[in-house]
Amino acid sequence: MLQTRLTRQLGLSAPLCLAPMALASGGALAAAWARSGTLALVGGGYGELEWVRREYCIAVSKLVAIPSGLSRLGCGFITWRLAQDGSAFDWLLDQQAKPAAVMLSFGDPTPWIKRLADRGIPAICQIQRADQLKAVLDAGASIVVAQGSEAGGHGMNSSLGRGTFTLVPELADILAGVSPNTLLIAAGGISDGRGLAASLMLGADGAMIGSRAWATLESMASIRAKQVALATTGDETIRSGIFDILRGKSWPRPYDFRALRNSIHREWEGRETALLANPNEARHGYEQAVKAEDYDLAHIPIGECVGSINDIPSSAELITRIVDDAIKRLSH
Repeated sequence: MLQTRLTRQLGLSAPLCLAPMALASGGALAAAWARSGTLALVGGGYGELEWVRREYCIAVSKLVAIPSGLSRLGCGFITWRLAQDGSAFDWLLDQQAKPAAVMLSFGDPTPWIKRLADRGIPAICQIQRADQLKAVLDAGASIVVAQGSEAGGHGMNSSLGRGTFTLVPELADILAGVSPNTLLIAAGGISDGRGLAASLMLGADGAMIGSRAWATLESMASIRAKQVALATTGDETIRSGIFDILRGKSWPRPYDFRALRNSIHREWEGRETALLANPNEARHGYEQAVKAEDYDLAHIPIGECVGSINDIPSSAELITRIVDDAIKRLSH
């Protein structure tokens, strides 16, 4: 067993956290990770009430006979979207099965953290730069996630974002001086025991797993998308706002989206302003491709660690593999 401050504080048996990936971290995936001893966050994403309610309830139903597993279940939200529609957040806070923690990313978490604190729920805040740390500490974050730009899906753009390998130790040093009881989780590019061991050596209390968990049996991602991803490398991912425009998602700067660089992305590279001005034709083609699972046009949200992903295991198998490998490497 690998114990850290994170495992002791949250009652985990492994210092790992399932990233709250929208449309991938559903109830089945979250339940599998919680059952395996990790913190498991349902992907609340854009805060669609019906989706959050359905998937969170699925996770609860799978864990209700396992109290220790239920106590590791939480949820994550896109903070700027909560400011537009907080109904899913409201619903979650009213549940008898109180979340173990709630993660807030990409926006001011202050009003939401206060409501979490009133109910004794730890707030996890994700940041991408050291100069964002003071704001989330002042807001009352119990746990900080240091997200490197290697991560798949949304994060800070490559010009302003930081790499995991340098951001984590810098934040660890700052926290040791100004807020030593605040926990730190590393995120971005972590897919195996080497990544977990490195995260702990850099000063984190645990690691958040996104892309690697996306490519497991319980993930809601399309099996076809997983198979396509397995045939690629980290060189084939790219950050931009193109897929957000195609999906009609109005993300604020400086955030963008890492995904596989496919045909439709190449077509619009350097022409995002034109796409934004007249997206309808391209958007129609994209939407048809999503339905057809045509990933030359539909997006695959995956991080740079995709080059280290070679199979689609169960979550339990993956977690055991990561932890056992990390223990072996840390013992040398």
